[in-house]
Amino acid sequence: MAATQPFDDRDGFIWMNGQLIPHRDAKVHILTHALHYASSVFEGERVYDGEVFKLTEHSARLAESARLLGFKLPYSVAEIDKATRDVVAANKIVDGYVRPIAWRGSEMMGVSAQAARINVAIATWVWPSYFTPEARMKGIRLQISDWKRPSPETIPCRSKAAGLYMICTLSKHKAEAEGYDDALMYDWRGLIAEATGANVFFIKDGTIHTPTPDCFLDGITRRAVIGLAQARQMKVIERAIKPEEMADFSECFLTGTAAEVTPVSEIGQYRFTPGKISKTLMDDFTALVRRKKAA
Repeated sequence: MAATQPFDDRDGFIWMNGQLIPHRDAKVHILTHALHYASSVFEGERVYDGEVFKLTEHSARLAESARLLGFKLPYSVAEIDKATRDVVAANKIVDGYVRPIAWRGSEMMGVSAQAARINVAIATWVWPSYFTPEARMKGIRLQISDWKRPSPETIPCRSKAAGLYMICTLSKHKAEAEGYDDALMYDWRGLIAEATGANVFFIKDGTIHTPTPDCFLDGITRRAVIGLAQARQMKVIERAIKPEEMADFSECFLTGTAAEVTPVSEIGQYRFTPGKISKTLMDDFTALVRRKKAA
């Protein structure tokens, strides 16, 4: 994200451990376990016209991510849903972003911290769409990352855990420094996995192909877009995809909370032309989140 007002110095409110507090008062100690040992899970959610898209699915995934990291949220999914709505309303967010996060606190310092308090906070801020539909249809440029998604035997890949994003940050920083918008990551087998914060789809002869999410998150936006495609009788195939297959695909797009549906024009040496299917799914996704009727 481009440099803006610092995120620790803003007006408004953050929901933290059961109550709304002033944004600037939401702080943790330097010896918080999550900072040192990455014992933190989070979500990224979008607010459209005052409503959080797929709120309960996100809250449920936050709880499941915590479980996979060995801790339980001190609030139910329904309570997280309510807290999210409360913080969105308190900050008068119409179009924005929501960041729920749960983490082990500072009661213990060391690899083992089973008695550390589990904290939960939910922040939100204004975040309109980055690009107009016309600008997005030009397609973004991706570099191929030097880093690979690890084997599921080495990480809790079904958890949206903070520590798993370290290689995403490294990949995106390098891509941006070299003039690209993002990076595509392969997995430990050398198969196509995902972008640094979004899932990837390819199109060939009217059929949509997307990698099987067996070592990375099966995104909530990803599933929504697959549903939109199937509602239009488009064939969607989830499978292992080899990098060299990109030479045969005509279109490519990313999906995610931030990306929404964003066409891609370039990945390394491979070129794509954003076309009818990408545009249709962009429009259908906008209609879905804005609750309008698609053409």
